[in-house]
Amino acid sequence: MEGRFERAIAAIDAANADDPYTIAVAGEERPKELAHAELVTTWVRRLRPDPSEELLLAARAHHLRRWAVPRASYPEGRAGYLRWRRDLHRIHARDVAEILQREGYDEASVRRVQDIVQKRNLKSDPEVQVLEDALCLVFLETQLDELVERLEPEKAADVLTKTLEKMTPEGRRLATQFLPSNQ
Repeated sequence: MEGRFERAIAAIDAANADDPYTIAVAGEERPKELAHAELVTTWVRRLRPDPSEELLLAARAHHLRRWAVPRASYPEGRAGYLRWRRDLHRIHARDVAEILQREGYDEASVRRVQDIVQKRNLKSDPEVQVLEDALCLVFLETQLDELVERLEPEKAADVLTKTLEKMTPEGRRLATQFLPSNQ
């Protein structure tokens, strides 16, 4: 099955390259979910120098075609937001399974990637926690400045506190490079 990992990554990246939303990374406008997937993968490799293939696939597919289910298609408020996120986890898991099955991954590997994407056993599964740390680090790296400008100071501080609470001590240590000096 040589090359299946590379083919799976290429298929995930191709799907995410269709993202109509863009983000500037290192001064270059890129499809948002493609750029995020690459950044998350980089953080996963930094946090876990010997990541499993399943963790790397999950890092790349964690928001597979996320724009296809807009947040606005769900009710406003926390309950609507949580339902949207829960549904997205299932959709991302379903979509990555299709790609992995096409590339010849066995059922156990596919299920493992799905579990990581869906953040099952977040507090007890070290690989799921690595993904969570990487996601939080990418959020801080790419969205913190905009968030601080857009929200009232108290709300921004609350979001930042909740983000840091989800992270491991190592993740929080790495996050300090993105935090305002008064945090």
